[in-house]
This record gives sequence, C-alpha cells and structure tokens, in this order.
Amino acid sequence: MSAILPTFPRYVLTVFEPISLVCGFLASLLSTNSFIADQYPSSLPTFLSPTPNTTMLAMQLGNIYLLLAMIGVAVLYTSAEPKLIRNYVVALAIGDVGHVLITGWVLGLSRSLKVTEWNGMTWGNIGVTIFLFATRMAYLTGLFGSDRVVKSAKQLQ
Repeated sequence: MSAILPTFPRYVLTVFEPISLVCGFLASLLSTNSFIADQYPSSLPTFLSPTPNTTMLAMQLGNIYLLLAMIGVAVLYTSAEPKLIRNYVVALAIGDVGHVLITGWVLGLSRSLKVTEWNGMTWGNIGVTIFLFATRMAYLTGLFGSDRVVKSAKQLQ
C-alpha cells in the first residue's frame, strides 16, 4: 500500500474505501431491487418492480464501484510517486463533490438536510462521501502531515 500517505488517510483510502466500493458492487448485484429502491429515501413502500432500464443502470453503477475499487488498489498499492497519488486524490475529491451535488439535487434541499430521515443508502451517498471528501482535503492541505519519503530499491543500492 502507498507508504507515502500518512496513517489515517492511508487507512481510509487503501482499506475503508475499497471495501465500501466492493460492498456497493455486491449490493447492486445481489440485492438489485433494494439497491434501486433505497436510492431515494422514502417512508412509502415501493410497489413498482424495477424496469429492465433501472436494473441495468443499478448493475452498471455497481460495476463502476468495482472498477473504482480496482483502480484505487492498483494506484495506491503499487505506487509511491507523490504526483500520481496526489492527482488521484484530487480526482476523487472532484468526484465526491459531483456525487453529493447530484444526490442533493435529486433529493432536493429539504430532504437532503433531514439527516434523521436518511436511509443507509443516503448515508453512503452523502454522509460517507462527505467524510471521504474531508479526509482527502485534509490530506491534500497537509493536515495529516507531509508525505513520507520512500526510498526506492535503486536508491537503497
């Protein structure tokens, strides 16, 4: 795993986030109807069966979660290049902003702010994403300290 990252962001980015993404992937495949229904928190029961379109979208979203997990593991477990790591984290932070804004737009401001009415999916889409964004920004601004210097095998010889 990327040894240049300080301890907390290293744990969040190399353990917590990939596991969360794989869980999202599995939920979209193994519990597709619930995955679709839970995208929009509601106290009303869902009576409509998902259409082939919504099923396809849910499963494709799950596939993107798996892709993001694999990219994260590939980048963070194989590179100690500070520019690559930082640019990857910047890209993730930009994605976090879009993720929260889109969720908030669809839910509407009132529903987005009613935290007590959020379901697990909304906590993931807003709460966890804000946590990830805050962690990324704290790392990028140096709040966890500076990147560690890792000597390559060539430097050690």
